[in-house]
Amino acid sequence: MPQKIFTREHWPLAQKLADIVYSNPFEDSRWDLERECLGKDYQERESYVRPGEAEELLAPNLKRLIGLALSLMEPARAKLAKAKEVEEAERLAYENLVHFVVYHEFMEKYDKLIEYSLAGKPQPGGVSFFYEYRDRQRYFLSVNAATRFSPDQEGLYFALYFQLRRAWLNIYRYLVGGSAAISSLRSRIWSSCFTHDMRRYQRSLYNRMSDIVTLITGPSGTGKELVARAVGMSRFVPFDLQSGKFAVDFGGAFYPLNLSALSPTLIESELFGHRKGAFTGALQDREGYFEECGRYGTVFLDEIGETDASIQVKLLRVLQTRQFQRLGDTALRPFVGKVMAATNRDLPDEITSGNFREDFYFRLCADRIRTPSLREILADRGSELEVLVQHIAFKVAGPNDGESLADEATSWITKKLGQAYRWPGNFRELEQCVRNILIHGSYEAEDLSVSRDDAERVQEGAESALTANQLLSRYAQEVYRRVGSYEETARILRIDRRTAKRYVVGVG
Repeated sequence: MPQKIFTREHWPLAQKLADIVYSNPFEDSRWDLERECLGKDYQERESYVRPGEAEELLAPNLKRLIGLALSLMEPARAKLAKAKEVEEAERLAYENLVHFVVYHEFMEKYDKLIEYSLAGKPQPGGVSFFYEYRDRQRYFLSVNAATRFSPDQEGLYFALYFQLRRAWLNIYRYLVGGSAAISSLRSRIWSSCFTHDMRRYQRSLYNRMSDIVTLITGPSGTGKELVARAVGMSRFVPFDLQSGKFAVDFGGAFYPLNLSALSPTLIESELFGHRKGAFTGALQDREGYFEECGRYGTVFLDEIGETDASIQVKLLRVLQTRQFQRLGDTALRPFVGKVMAATNRDLPDEITSGNFREDFYFRLCADRIRTPSLREILADRGSELEVLVQHIAFKVAGPNDGESLADEATSWITKKLGQAYRWPGNFRELEQCVRNILIHGSYEAEDLSVSRDDAERVQEGAESALTANQLLSRYAQEVYRRVGSYEETARILRIDRRTAKRYVVGVG
């Protein structure tokens, strides 16, 4: 008869701690689980603090949670060593507690690997702490045949821990702020990496996600490439037990290409590669990104809405068949990596206008992420401007003068621009604003949300006695001209998309 390894008193807590392992760390439900586990010992926290002040989102509760898990695991381990047969639910809960504890015990060692890679200095040789990790995991799991992992499984979980840590750092450290809009974006990115069901991901999806294309939309200047890097650099990379190394250096496996900056021939050459003599200047055979990225790499197609029909057809074929040809070659080559794309255009409108293929769009949108405008971010949380400015200031001026520049910039923006400023250039404009204040002590803002054309339209409306609908139509046309999509126009005007389109096309 299967035996229990947790007491009746400890079992509910063991289940909740095990559920934490599979929760999205950027969702409120994760916090709720922590509260339930820690009770009166739970310490409320901010959703974001600048890295360095409190590095972990879980802090200061993390040590308490690990302590709780260990307090359940040690007596369960003793029972496990004597058990002939273990209840399946309790075995799974115990294994998940082991994952929770061992992952966090080796977190700092993973961090060093990650930092070296992001700095362009991947460490040569094998990953030396694998054997330390393996021995620690075996201490808990090798006491019973039901929980004993094979060497391949040990390598798998070592790689999954590495992926979890990369995803955390790439999302938390480089997407700044604690507003609801940013918290929601972080949660969405995490799901793009692991899906909404991490148990399923662990079982069977970790090596299948390259087939899913991620499409990032949002206004210009909102950090779409930053989001793409967070997903692309957080992909699963297996650990090779023979060499003691990860299969690739994740820091060199991201291949971005801005499609709007290149001619169709150059786009094809960069993505597909070419044979010698395929066109003027093709002096030797060359691999393209689709070939070079390999199984664990990511090709990021920025400004996908700018591509002409011929390129769309060829990219569609790659996504459909997972094959491509080099320019000037007839041989089919497999594409085994992941594709991500981004645009600030409203692709459904581009389809309606005949500028974008519908079949291509539906190949791109299996996984969609929208980046919020800076105005959305600031509207949610009064202190968010200070957090963002501080992040930029430390990046621009360094640790010695970052604080003083942040104070100066925040004070200037608050006094001169005020809360009503719309930040039409989004986060990119805020960065340039801080740089202007660093250099000149001020920033000459071009408030495109109330442009000269807008002002002239209002004056014209007053002089010509335009109706309210006519005036709104002209304003909607100006907003649409600036943002380039009905969706974003509707959001700015706070009306639905169909109404926005009707006003842009023209009313009465």
